[in-house]
Amino acid sequence: MFIASQKKKENIAEYVLYMWQIEDIIRAYKLDIDLIKENIVSKFQLDKAKETELTDWYESLIEMMRSENVQEAGHLQINKNTIIDLADLHKQLLFSHEYQEYTASFYKALPFITELKTKQDTQGVHDIEVALNFLYGILMLKLQHKDITEGTQKALDVITKFLAQLSSKYKQYKEGTLKLDLD
Repeated sequence: MFIASQKKKENIAEYVLYMWQIEDIIRAYKLDIDLIKENIVSKFQLDKAKETELTDWYESLIEMMRSENVQEAGHLQINKNTIIDLADLHKQLLFSHEYQEYTASFYKALPFITELKTKQDTQGVHDIEVALNFLYGILMLKLQHKDITEGTQKALDVITKFLAQLSSKYKQYKEGTLKLDLD
């Protein structure tokens, strides 16, 4: 919760990846709050009030996962909504005449995203979600100490740069400092 709040303010792409990881961790602990308290919450060594706050956060996520029927797979609606927000901003940035560097970064990443859509049969999934899914998959491979190919590394570099720019624009948008000229 504390990490998620910080990531949400600083880098929205990292926030989404972190929240997906939290969903998977909750699943790994079989949506059992006692196991989560024992194996995760207790490791933070928080004062009682913060420990309760963190436990409540995990409990609310567990409840949402149950009510949204994503105990086994899928993502919480709050996380889907963040991706929708990112996709909306992405569209606005592409239509604006002010952000040529962003547009160029996206078009550099687009062939990799298109290839991922084809390989993973994710037609109909927004490009932003495909890019985030790719980064999450790489994160999982790294956690398993698995190597990635040179081609995958190239795609990772390009997609990471693109998502970093989108995250930066999202932060500016949330702070009210992003000007979108859509004429």
